[in-house]
Amino acid sequence: MTVDDKNLAPAPFFVRVWQKQKENIQILVVALLLAFLIRTFVAEPRFIPSESMVPTLLVGDRLVVEKVSYHFRPPAPGEIVVFAPPMALQQEGYRKEQVFIKRIIGRAGQTIEVKQGKVYRDGKALTEDYIAQPPNYEMSPATVPSGSLFVMGDNRNYSNDSHIWGFLPEENIVGRAVFRFWPLERFGPVRF
Repeated sequence: MTVDDKNLAPAPFFVRVWQKQKENIQILVVALLLAFLIRTFVAEPRFIPSESMVPTLLVGDRLVVEKVSYHFRPPAPGEIVVFAPPMALQQEGYRKEQVFIKRIIGRAGQTIEVKQGKVYRDGKALTEDYIAQPPNYEMSPATVPSGSLFVMGDNRNYSNDSHIWGFLPEENIVGRAVFRFWPLERFGPVRF
């Protein structure tokens, strides 16, 4: 056997497989890294588990929650946000990893009140054509403190929201619901 014959011997099985699959594995690693970075910093999918946002969002809806815009501007009334439960909810047994979804009604400095089936912001009744039914409860005026929001579910009478547990610290916000991708018959932007 000459030296040239040794060089023609087939490579071990693992080396051959690695050579054939190296590019596929590299693509897979890059794709997983990109998916992780996008989900962590840009957007993530979420599932609606309760009826608190009916009729805007139904149980089983799947949404895209974007995480970028609030780095450039403050949250605005009317937007629908996903957030980690504030301390008041954690004390009731909700885990910090759980998330809620509600509509922003008021931000720092605004006064919110509920009376005679209407929600008032700074003394003006809100036009809320997106709610399931008018609230059947009263809430005394409350001014939203700095760094906080007042949030409510669109299904006013069946929502565990700020009228029960208080103000939402802005730091608890995960992101803003922007797009429904499931079910297909309601595919499209989330209404603000």
